[in-house]
Amino acid sequence: MSFFNPTLITFVVYIAAMVLIGFMAYRSTNNFSDYILGGRSLGSLVTALSAGASDMSGWLLMGLPGAIFVSGLSESWIAIGLIAGAYLNWLFVAGRLRVHTEYNGDALTLPDYFSSRFEDRSGVLRIISAVVILVFFTIYCASGIVAGARLFESTFGMSYETALWAGAAATIAYTFVGGFLAVSWTDTVQASLMIFALILTPIFVLLATGGVDPTFLAIEAQVPGSFDMFKGTTFIGVISLLAWGLGYFGQPHILARFMAADSAKSIANARRISMTWMILCLGGAVAVGFFGIAYFSANPDVAGPVTENPERVFIELSKLLFNPWVAGVLLSAILAAVMSTLSCQLLVCSSALTEDFYKAYLRKGATQKELVWVGRAMVLLVAVVAIFLAANPNNRVLGLVSYAWAGFGAAFGPVVLISLLWKGMTRNGALAGVVVGAVTVVLWKQFTSFGLYEIVPGFIFASIAIVVFSLLGQKPSAAMQARFDTADKSYKDAVR
Repeated sequence: MSFFNPTLITFVVYIAAMVLIGFMAYRSTNNFSDYILGGRSLGSLVTALSAGASDMSGWLLMGLPGAIFVSGLSESWIAIGLIAGAYLNWLFVAGRLRVHTEYNGDALTLPDYFSSRFEDRSGVLRIISAVVILVFFTIYCASGIVAGARLFESTFGMSYETALWAGAAATIAYTFVGGFLAVSWTDTVQASLMIFALILTPIFVLLATGGVDPTFLAIEAQVPGSFDMFKGTTFIGVISLLAWGLGYFGQPHILARFMAADSAKSIANARRISMTWMILCLGGAVAVGFFGIAYFSANPDVAGPVTENPERVFIELSKLLFNPWVAGVLLSAILAAVMSTLSCQLLVCSSALTEDFYKAYLRKGATQKELVWVGRAMVLLVAVVAIFLAANPNNRVLGLVSYAWAGFGAAFGPVVLISLLWKGMTRNGALAGVVVGAVTVVLWKQFTSFGLYEIVPGFIFASIAIVVFSLLGQKPSAAMQARFDTADKSYKDAVR
């Protein structure tokens, strides 16, 4: 591989810019709150784009286009579910969570919020929540590392083993150095790069295949029924794809962006920006996979890599249709998607280990400087574990993401949503919700062949458990209810 490869040079420049942002953020990181939540200082634009970029990992440019390429528009139900879920998350959770975390001990993490919100002096809720975060996020981190490895492997001809470390190194570097501010600032750049790539690429594929009508005719000829959104689906299958939207209520890396907003007033504008960005990106990803059917049917001599692994469809189209310098920028969008999500996942894992284990149980008197350095060490630890989990070259990005997404959506989604809307919820209800949600996902995934995405039973059973255990046990204390009322009033006043 030549060191004067335009794509390689573009990647190096891009990675260097991200690491530079990390060092800039280092200078603004004065305490542990700055390191894991940016001092709650994000404005509307950064909150919106950071939430979007941290949400849309490598699956947006690899897993989703690959699924559409194989099955046609019947796979786009997942995009519809995600758009609906994200909108409802912004509408019902974002502003309320920003206010309630502040009124509940100025909580920096979800386990911290749960512990304060439900006056859990035993620490059981905090520990179990932190364990759920570590288990599912390590799997989620592995999915990002797989996506990065696939990119480096396809683009530079590296072995999968070398590509694993190359793809993860830069993300680890700027997350380690700059923490939450570095992650959020780089997310803003990365979100801009992703939307540019996903708008430009489908347009050029259409031009290469002769325009809209010839492209659509070629798609229908190659894969009959591609336009039928119900082709090959069942009622259960459609529900499973739409149910991805339920996951938003429980994703710690997205919820952290809401918690870091400078105020609840910023949320409405952030919602508009984020939803516009998301609709354009998802539409572009679907178009890349869909139009790719026509392109590779007309050019079977270059279809080999995509036939072998459909998740490479965006990578191959970028390399085939664009000048190497432009292709380098477009392929950097995959790296951006991977880095943006992986970095905030590493940070959430680090904060769980540092805030919810180290500070809570090992070193209650730890200084802010000590906590920041422990947080950095935990970033390295989680990254190494995730790299080893990703070592199997047969891993598929979307499969890993779907399991982790369901785990968080079922374990935390009902707990977060109900805790913000119902002051009668108790510690036992929250604990039951987390445990039932997580266990249902694991057992459903391992032991059923029903075909229903595990987030659906997990979310339903967790919600039932929350209500039942809250009503059966002791009522919330007067202080807990008063704190809820105060936070709720503050939120309503802020959004009037």
